[in-house]
Amino acid sequence: MLTNTALLQEAGLPVTDLGPVIAGERHPLLFATVSGAHLYGFPSRDSDVDLRGVHVLPAEDLVGLREPEETRSRMWDSDEGVEMDLVTHDLRKFVRLMLKPNGYVLEQLLSPLVVHTSALHAELVALSPAVLTRNHAHHYRGFANTQWRLFEKTGELKPLLYTFRALLTGIHLMRSGEVLAHLPTLLTRVPAPSYLPGLITAKAAAEHGGADGVDAEAVARDVESLHRVLDGAQAESGLPDGASGFDALHELVVRARLTHVPAG
Repeated sequence: MLTNTALLQEAGLPVTDLGPVIAGERHPLLFATVSGAHLYGFPSRDSDVDLRGVHVLPAEDLVGLREPEETRSRMWDSDEGVEMDLVTHDLRKFVRLMLKPNGYVLEQLLSPLVVHTSALHAELVALSPAVLTRNHAHHYRGFANTQWRLFEKTGELKPLLYTFRALLTGIHLMRSGEVLAHLPTLLTRVPAPSYLPGLITAKAAAEHGGADGVDAEAVARDVESLHRVLDGAQAESGLPDGASGFDALHELVVRARLTHVPAG
């Protein structure tokens, strides 16, 4: 089994020593993982590094008059000149998002590209199957539509790949109950257009490169076809209509808040 550092290197991360990033946070982090193009399997040489995670606010931040800092975001350039982006949510907000049909936060939680972890991260992972529903198809359908409109506007390869990635993730989730965001792996699990590996290779050259040579009409037909596949997969899915993990997640949030969980 590959170590975390080896997984980060294999994913194309230009920076793998991210300990100082975690050490600089004001409140304990339950986890931090890599999201974005590195998680999706099509980073470019100039891709930034998207870090996502969960922090734990002390109880006093939630019972006073001041608004709690439920979401924190910071961007900076590493010593290597790589643009870094860290966004974390307070545990309560993150769990509320988990209980909605929000595939994005589940991809962050379940990302194999782990920068920092803790015992409560493992508990959240273990509880994640209880929040998966057939309604997560709406999230992936909506995300694919947004990215497709962006592709139509810009002609860039990145939103086109995001479109296909979202549709294939949604189809695979409806069929298997597994959240899988890595496009090259999805291509081995879900029938998809044969030109996608070539587009992944082309994307490596530039983060905002154009989709040169792409047959827009053929691609539009393929996207429409995958939407129909997603619709069918949702209709036939064995996933429940609603999440069942509320009570267990509530107990986890209370316990984490009252015991001031250490960083790991």
